[in-house]
Parts: sequence; structure tokens; C-alpha cells
Amino acid sequence: MSQADVSYSCGSCGYPLNLSSLNRIASGIGSEYQKSIKKGFISFLSVDLSRFTQVDEAMDMATHLRFVIANKVDMEDPSGDGRTYIMHLPDDCLCHIFQGLRGCSDHVSFGLTCHRWLKIQNLCRRSLEFQCSFSQPSQTTLNINSYHLYRLLTRFQHLEFLSLCGCTELPDSGLNQLQYYGSKLQTIILDCCFRITDNGLSQIGAWCPSITSISLYRCNVTDAGLEILANACSTLMHVNLSYCLQISDCGLKVLSQRCSQLGAVKISCCSGITGVGFRGCSATLAYIDAESCNLRPEGITGIVSGGGLEILNVSSINWLGQGGLAAIGTGYASRLKILNFRMCRSVGDAAIMAIAKGCPLLKEWNLAICHGVGFSGWESIGLNCNNLVKLHVNRCRNLCPRGLDAIRDGCRRLLVLYMNQNPRISTYSIELFKLYRGDVEIKEEEIICVGPDWKDH
Repeated sequence: MSQADVSYSCGSCGYPLNLSSLNRIASGIGSEYQKSIKKGFISFLSVDLSRFTQVDEAMDMATHLRFVIANKVDMEDPSGDGRTYIMHLPDDCLCHIFQGLRGCSDHVSFGLTCHRWLKIQNLCRRSLEFQCSFSQPSQTTLNINSYHLYRLLTRFQHLEFLSLCGCTELPDSGLNQLQYYGSKLQTIILDCCFRITDNGLSQIGAWCPSITSISLYRCNVTDAGLEILANACSTLMHVNLSYCLQISDCGLKVLSQRCSQLGAVKISCCSGITGVGFRGCSATLAYIDAESCNLRPEGITGIVSGGGLEILNVSSINWLGQGGLAAIGTGYASRLKILNFRMCRSVGDAAIMAIAKGCPLLKEWNLAICHGVGFSGWESIGLNCNNLVKLHVNRCRNLCPRGLDAIRDGCRRLLVLYMNQNPRISTYSIELFKLYRGDVEIKEEEIICVGPDWKDH
């Protein structure tokens, strides 16, 4: 039995093509027509082109491209009949198809097919990262110089992410090519680029107006370079200044006031920063990592002054006095969710009580090696931290059985308690805690870094 009318769909995915057998060009039915049918070619009087511009169709074309790549099909004109084939498509269409390819192997194979497809692959590349790392010193590291970067930026002209991490010999002049190909860059990583100075920052500021994230870990930059960058790139959202020893509160002040969308700042081990540079910062500033800084009480007030802080790391800070961190609990940090006090040996009960009351949204609090916290502090945590999910009390000398009982009887949402080497806590106290709070997992491991990655804020 035959049908009077047959509708055609994609043989791979079933996508309807709005093509009907009634619309075929069948006027010359004969031997030539039969040959065309055998080759898989059917001609129609009219074609609904909209069916070939959808995302689903692009995905199906990507499937066809994988077949072309694997079988080395002649893409120009396999039948010699003059019809339109893949290579007749414009570059923007091929780029769209390339993005529909699934899997790394398909993307790599695409560029190996022909010179034009290699060009399309290069145009579509959005990120570039060198395998320069200090984590595996036994392996041979790449010595990326200005010439290498010039060649790569000339080839990949539409990068949005560029990591030069570990390019220790790259000078400021190596960034010259950014004037031609840096307009679309959004993220640039310069960690351990020891020869990048304020001149390099001025080039980035001049030629990369779309930058939103920059990491300058251990770079030799100063307040002057940071000011130039902040003035030129007011859209900055994530800035890593860890171990930039020449940065002070002056540069930090310009950054926090000129960049109104600033969301995350890392100033770990910046000995010249006290924290006052954050005074008057934007409410968008939600993440601050100030580990091992020389913070002062007025600096703590500046850090929380924006009112939007959600994650704060002040672990291993120098002596502030027992009440120096109490400013966190004055109300400006009411949105705080993650707080890292690890190795803040001087923090006392007064600061803990103020924070427990003033930061009701706290979900994770690291108090490992905080020897100054006594029963009053633990009791306040139990009474007020009703949203606390994770609590770290590793090696706290003054965590006593009564303090552990206060945590047990309070903190109703607590799920994980990190504790080990607490000299005043006996096995009996721990077993009693488990008996009453079977919903809480006690872990003996000690966590140094808490919370999500800084670039996620």
C-alpha cells in the first residue's frame, strides 16, 4: 500500500522539515531521477528555509559534520551537480554549527579537516590557558615569552578568558598585542608573572575595557597601577591582590570606590593593608579574603561598611585584641553566611557573642585554634546561631564539656561538627553529643579553606 502524500523529516533526529512528496520535482522521472534517488538527492519545488535555521537543525548539522570529519567526505561538491553544500555556508553559520559539536574530540577534529575549518575553530575559541604550574616542579615548564603570546593572540582573536599563570619571564611589553585583540577579554590571570608591573596594568586598562576579573597574585604592582586599572575598568567584579606586598589601603580605597560592581577581593598576606581602604565600599562586595593581613579594628569596620558581605576570611590575622573583631556583629554584616576565624588566637568571648547575635544568617563558622573562646562564647553560638550548618572547633583549648553541651542543645540546623585534639573534651562527652544529636556528623579532619571559590561572587 502506498501513501498519497509523504512528509519528510531528518533521518538522524526526526526533526520535521516541512517537505512533502507532493512538492517534489518529478517532471523528469526516468533513469536520471532514479540515480538521484539512489544517491539520496531529492529536488523540491519550494523549501521552507526557516526549518534550517533553528538550533535543533544546527545540532543535526553538527552530527553530519562528525560524519564528514570521520569519513573525509568531499565537502565542496560530492556529486558534481552544483547544489549547495557545507562549504558554501558563511562563516557565522559554520561557527554556530561548531558550537553545537559535542565533546572535545569533535572540536579538535573540526580544525584538522581543512584550512577554512581551522580558521572557524580559531574564531570560536574563547579561552586560552598555558600549562605553566608550580604545583609539579619536576615537570618541564613552558617559558612563554612575548613572541609566543603574539602568535597566539594573532591566531585566537576573540578570547574572553586568558590565563598567563606561571609565565614568570613575561615582561610588560608582552601584553602589547592586547591593543589589537583584548577588547573582548573578560578575565585575565597573571598569577606569578613576576615581571608584570604598573606598566602592564596600564596596558590592560587601556586595551581591555570589558575586563571583569583579574588575578595579580604575587605581581610587582603598586597603588599607582591599581588606581590606573580601577579608573579604566570600572566594571571590575573580581580582583585577586594576594601577596602584592606593595599594595596599601590607598590603592584599595580607589578600587573599592571606583568599581561600583566589585563583588570579590582577595588581599591575603598584603602586609600594608589594615582594611580602612574598604570604607564606603559598594553593597555588591560580598566576598573578602584578608588572611594573614595586619587588620585593625577600624579596618574591620571598613570591611563590613558596605552591608553586602556574605563571605569573610580573616584567618591568621595579627593581634587585634579580644574585642577587635566585634565590629563584625554591629549590624553591617547581617547578611554574612560564611566566616573563617581559623588561627585567630586572640579573639575572645565578647567578639563571638556580638557576631553570634548580629549575624543571624551564618551557615559556616571556622573557629579552629581560637583558644580565646570560652564557655560564654560557645553558649552564645548555641543560643543565637540558628542557621549554622557547619562549625569548626578543631584544637580549641577552651572548648569545655559545658560549651559542647551548649552547641548540642542549640544550633538546631547543625549538620557537621569538625573537631579533634580538644584537650578538655573527653570521649564520654563526644559520645553523649552523638546520642542526643544523631543528625550531626562529627569529623576529625581540619579544613583550612571554607566556602566557594572567590570568582563565584
